[in-house]
Amino acid sequence: MGKTYIFGHKNPDTDSIISSIVMADFERKMGNEDVISCRLGMVNKETEYVLNYVGVQEPELIEDLEDGAEVIIVDTANPGELIPNLSNVKIKKIVDHHQVLLNTAYPLFYRAEPVGCTETIMYKLYKENNLEINKKIATLMLSAIISDTLLLKSPTCTPDDVKAVKELSKIAEIEYEKYGLEMLKAGTDLSSFTIEQILNLDAKSYKFKETNSIIAQVNTASIPEVMKMKEDLEKGINKIIKEKNLDLFMFLITDIINSNSQTITLGRRADIVEKAYKVKLENNTALLPGVVSRKKQVIPIITENA
Repeated sequence: MGKTYIFGHKNPDTDSIISSIVMADFERKMGNEDVISCRLGMVNKETEYVLNYVGVQEPELIEDLEDGAEVIIVDTANPGELIPNLSNVKIKKIVDHHQVLLNTAYPLFYRAEPVGCTETIMYKLYKENNLEINKKIATLMLSAIISDTLLLKSPTCTPDDVKAVKELSKIAEIEYEKYGLEMLKAGTDLSSFTIEQILNLDAKSYKFKETNSIIAQVNTASIPEVMKMKEDLEKGINKIIKEKNLDLFMFLITDIINSNSQTITLGRRADIVEKAYKVKLENNTALLPGVVSRKKQVIPIITENA
């Protein structure tokens, strides 16, 4: 049996990177030693903070794999977020908490639950298989759940996520609220990134009916600080719209302290955002009070109004 490559989505967030690492640990404990933790993009500041805190190396960067390679996919079930030749590799397992957009012609292990983070599902898998969760793995899992649920404040957060965080924090011996805030703040430092990198840090492509879109998101502790870059951000967004022939680019600047988002929205179908949130885009921007979750507060609403 050859190597099994484990990876999440492109433009990986903390959950995607950590799920790759934790799934590799899980597989080894289940007897599959020949696994490789991988990533499909650069590691962001928040994830870097976590990996440095725990003392774990970032997964191996890959862009593609040979036909016939065996893979495990985590934190996505969307072919558009994965490797180009996905149809030519063998998918052994998928563990995810998003909408199912991937089909195969063969059976496989598939575990998906409507929870706030993939690591909440991984936590259950460890428990169900009576596997030890050591301090390092617990810290990684805890960090991912904090990231995806914005310290348990996101509307995507479920009782299962809360339970997992409390149990994992005991194993990790961490005060999760204090640690979580420091971790989230570390992820808001955009000073070393170019405009292009900022727009692609957490960008996902969607097709709403006939509307080709990208919805990108960054977290911040100060919306006004990010808005100082508005003119450059708009130039970057327009460039991407032209290059990818997009109808809509929605850029969310999410305030992790006050749980609001400011959007910079461009494209010929920017009106969808106005209709969906009953706002007027003034100079291509509007405040969206209480909106923090792309998965729960943006995608469904844009879909309904496209």
